Amino acid sequence: MELKHYSCYINGEWLDSNVHERFEVENPANNEPFATITACTVDDVQYALESSEKAQFGWQLLPPQSRANYLYAICDRLKIERDHFAGLLVMEQGKTYREALGEVDDTIRYMTYSAEAARRIQGAIFPSDLPNEHLSIHKVPYGVTVGLCAFNYPLALIGRKIGPALVTGNTMIIKPHSLTPVTASEFCRLVHAVGVPKGVINMIATKSIDVAVHLVESPISKLISLTGSTEAGRAMFRASAQHIKGLILELGGKAPFIVCDDADIDKAVEAAAISRYANCGQVCICNEMVMVDEKIADEFTEKLIKRVKQIKVGDPFAESTNMGPNVSKAGLDRVDQLVKENVAQGAELVLGGSRPEGSEFEKGNWYAPTILTNVQNHHATLQSELFAPVLPIMKVSGFEEALALTNAREEGLSAYLYTNNYKRHMKAIDQMQVGTIFINRGIVGYIQGYHSGHKTSGIGGEDGIFGIDNYLQKRTIYIDYSE
Repeated sequence: MELKHYSCYINGEWLDSNVHERFEVENPANNEPFATITACTVDDVQYALESSEKAQFGWQLLPPQSRANYLYAICDRLKIERDHFAGLLVMEQGKTYREALGEVDDTIRYMTYSAEAARRIQGAIFPSDLPNEHLSIHKVPYGVTVGLCAFNYPLALIGRKIGPALVTGNTMIIKPHSLTPVTASEFCRLVHAVGVPKGVINMIATKSIDVAVHLVESPISKLISLTGSTEAGRAMFRASAQHIKGLILELGGKAPFIVCDDADIDKAVEAAAISRYANCGQVCICNEMVMVDEKIADEFTEKLIKRVKQIKVGDPFAESTNMGPNVSKAGLDRVDQLVKENVAQGAELVLGGSRPEGSEFEKGNWYAPTILTNVQNHHATLQSELFAPVLPIMKVSGFEEALALTNAREEGLSAYLYTNNYKRHMKAIDQMQVGTIFINRGIVGYIQGYHSGHKTSGIGGEDGIFGIDNYLQKRTIYIDYSE
């Protein structure tokens, strides 16, 4: 069967596939290729950088509302092709069709929010120390920006980055993950259809580290927005150091799900299950481990196992399916090894821990919803981000121990806290060293919030007014109008 080919998009044109190499894109459900994508070269990246730089000044001079109108137009096309894009997401990423529809909707919301902010970009005026003098602070774009997208939300991450970048007057080069480039190519088809000026949005795909590094190290790119691992974030610091670029880094997390002795256990169980196994556990702010008070640990664990057993794994297009495959075989092999190592360390495997049974699971990146108990803080599954449907449960003596363990970690992306004690609520708000805290609340990410990490989980952030502000530099103006 001939695979459908998708190309990269630079300066308002599709790269000629006849003179470029291609690489295959696999369906995670069966590990079979379903598409090919153009593999960009260093020369292609340079062309993208130069065309983006050429387009940026004219784009910056457009009124913000004019820039926003292009975002609205893309969103209108996404609404019409909602089912098509959801299908692509299932094919290349493995999430369920229901989750894929939600991702398309989220992409529209991200971009619409940014477009709506066009009339709300604000500077400031301050009094001068001298008469006949004016002091103002203007906000201006960086110039050429780069959006490096992770594989867990191939479309939503594009919308999350493109929206604020474009509405503030920047141009952007999108680089999707090599596992999930098809949706990005199709997104650019909409960009082309609505007439976004050439070079304002470019898209490159590659498996080559050297090609990707050129995108970041070039003096032309002025701001890098990365959603990825902590190690990738460290690489961005090194690669951007020569030219002192702006950085927006949303990096790895290891969110604890803390359940105190006074928690609503049933509510906590439901949230713990959804917050762990959504998108096959491939969400940066997912519940990565449970810290449950020893006084209620047995009841909580028993109910959680019962709830997780209800998760139906299978064909991601089927309406009854709750969880599809993991996007990456390498990632799944890594986490399976961590589970085995943790069992050898003394943890008890009480659910899952292997490929589901059945002929439909013989191929593909399948893993049963997994729970480990008797896990200790030094164990393998607590020391690494899992990004898979595996949940280790650790007993703690109470909230104070859970807080101390959370703050002792090097990462600080998010955390969950279930307790009805308002003093614990306030202590968590004041002292917990993470970017997002969900208090008596399951996983969510509102567009008016702010998605950012503390410590090694990143700098800067996206979403909301603060996310838009991260795509703007401040320029201070002093005007002397004395005679």
